[in-house]
Amino acid sequence: MGMAVQMRDPSKAAGLFEGWEETMIWSCLQNVMGSVYADSLEHPTSALAVLGDFYFLAGEADRELLDCGIGKNPFQIFVPQNEKWAAFIERCFGGKAKRTLRYAFRKERDVFDRAMLGRAVSNLEKGYEIKRLDEELFWQCRELEWCRDFTAQYADYNFYQKYGLGAVILKEGEMVSGASSYSGYCGGIEIEVDTREDYRRRGLAFICGAKLILDCLEREWYPSWDAQNPWSAALAKKLGYRFSHTYAAYEIYEGGI
Repeated sequence: MGMAVQMRDPSKAAGLFEGWEETMIWSCLQNVMGSVYADSLEHPTSALAVLGDFYFLAGEADRELLDCGIGKNPFQIFVPQNEKWAAFIERCFGGKAKRTLRYAFRKERDVFDRAMLGRAVSNLEKGYEIKRLDEELFWQCRELEWCRDFTAQYADYNFYQKYGLGAVILKEGEMVSGASSYSGYCGGIEIEVDTREDYRRRGLAFICGAKLILDCLEREWYPSWDAQNPWSAALAKKLGYRFSHTYAAYEIYEGGI
């Protein structure tokens, strides 16, 4: 295998990711955000799409592509295209790679019950305020650990306005829950949802998710949902998403081979 290089034209690697319904890959291939590395600029046989903490591996298993991502983030999620890549990750990382299951949902535009979602938003308890994630809140997210990923992949608010969208709930002027775009692509976003620890189990994440889905549908954007755990999967189903399948991913902390 040759040395991995960053692609100037990521679309040339699109064939290696064909059929992989993952919006973060689409963000990379469209050159909206993230990067694509491959073993060749013109005729790649192996490719790596990187966006935030996520590393999607496609084509032939290649050690050079794994090396591209090592050490860039303290926490990384490597997603193999197939079991051949999975076995290669396990062999290269050994015990440093924790195999987990994630939950994928069907990308269907006409399944959402807008009336139900609207009722959820209108049922927000007195004393709370729900609003779109504006510029002031955009920068506040950068300073708060629990909601940093709401805006972390966006260089500035102008970029977020073009490719992002979010809804947050405030209590006495402070953000306590929210749903925002972890990433964006031409035609939609990948949703990130979280609630401050002392406000969890109050249904706030469901309300924020409902508001964000409605706002996306208004823009004719697709609000993609991919769940890290059973709690997130259950919330997705409650919001109207239909489960597709589980898939393997590898979580690596302070990576290195």
